[in-house]
Amino acid sequence: MELGFYIILLAQFLSALADNALLFAAIALLKTISAPPEYVPFLQQFFVLSYIFLAPFVGAFSDALPKGRVMFLSNIIKLLGCLAMLAGINPLFAYGLVGLGAAAYSPAKYGILTECLPPGKLVVANSWMEALTVIAIIFGAVLGGWILKPGLPLYQLFVAFSTPLIGHTLNAPRFSILIILLLYVGAAVVNLYIPRVLPDHVPPRRNPWFLVQDFWRSFLQLWRDPLGQVSLAVTTIFWGVGSSLRLIVLVWATLQLHFNLEQATQLTAVSAVGIALGSIAAAKWVRLESAIKVLPVGVAMGFAILGMLVVRDWAVAVVLLVAAGAMAGFFVVPMNALLQHRGHQIMGAGHSIAVQNFNENISILALLGIYAGVIRADVPLRHLFQDLGIETLRGHALRPTEAAFYTSVLLLALFISSLMFWLYRRYRHVEYVD
Repeated sequence: MELGFYIILLAQFLSALADNALLFAAIALLKTISAPPEYVPFLQQFFVLSYIFLAPFVGAFSDALPKGRVMFLSNIIKLLGCLAMLAGINPLFAYGLVGLGAAAYSPAKYGILTECLPPGKLVVANSWMEALTVIAIIFGAVLGGWILKPGLPLYQLFVAFSTPLIGHTLNAPRFSILIILLLYVGAAVVNLYIPRVLPDHVPPRRNPWFLVQDFWRSFLQLWRDPLGQVSLAVTTIFWGVGSSLRLIVLVWATLQLHFNLEQATQLTAVSAVGIALGSIAAAKWVRLESAIKVLPVGVAMGFAILGMLVVRDWAVAVVLLVAAGAMAGFFVVPMNALLQHRGHQIMGAGHSIAVQNFNENISILALLGIYAGVIRADVPLRHLFQDLGIETLRGHALRPTEAAFYTSVLLLALFISSLMFWLYRRYRHVEYVD
């Protein structure tokens, strides 16, 4: 790999580190304004709305300009979202602005790989990208929890110097957002050093209606292609499940492992270690032409998720999350590489990744909506569990959100296992096209 590839990785690491730390800072900010519990999944829904509504435009935007410049502009938008939170704008809307930057960033960060590297290196490149993103998730969760501590010496020092200047004390969540803002600044600076690659598949017209029609053609074209179908379906399912599972792990950590918020955020990073290991294994053992053969691992991942219902020991929980994460990394990295390769062949990298993001974020929006609905239905679910005799078997009454937790885990596990099994049965004989 050339130096330019490692610059891309560094830019992605800094931006992903900030993205993941910001989620926990935004959750803490919601708690300071006494927002209802369902606002937590709403937070991510506002984030993904930009991916859905801007999908017809961000792919064309990514393909029309050098992708390093697109990544730079996207990080500036994320930075503005942080400033909006600091200015007191509703965290849901401010986080939605960060989502707008992320929506523009994604086609560029993956599309540049297909422009810089030959097809034979895409699985390895994606493994590097996923592994580094996972490391950013780990450190982002740790950093997000750490900088939220009111007793942090750096925070106390900042309060001592800033309070006389701004006339009031900046609370811990807003202080953490200020630190995260500096990470976006660093990512934007690194973006300026990404090698300049000539734009790929520049749209012939920039008329918004033409771009919508062009996106719709790309959408149909990718879904009609057999290799596009299976890779798009798998990545769509994976990210929808993963977004909900990340929030469910926070509930699991507090309900059954008795962790505080800082410890719970760190536990979400444990699965990221597994994803990194699975990504490394995929790079070593999975070839692009045999990517579909890894789908049975997705079936096993669904069964691993069920383990959350019975595990109450933190050490066993760590092993479970690492194992589930490793399975996820092992099957999703080859699918990502296959989708990028096939999309680049038939429509251009930016267009195909915009289609991928559109589908993935509709999945995220739908599953987070279902999860928010399950949380709201916690009281009726507790009554249902009482009628079924679950409380009698357990020997004590269900706590608030516990019935919603059990229901969410069961639904997600059955959803991912059954769909992965069906996809493997349907597409296992599809031939790879070079």
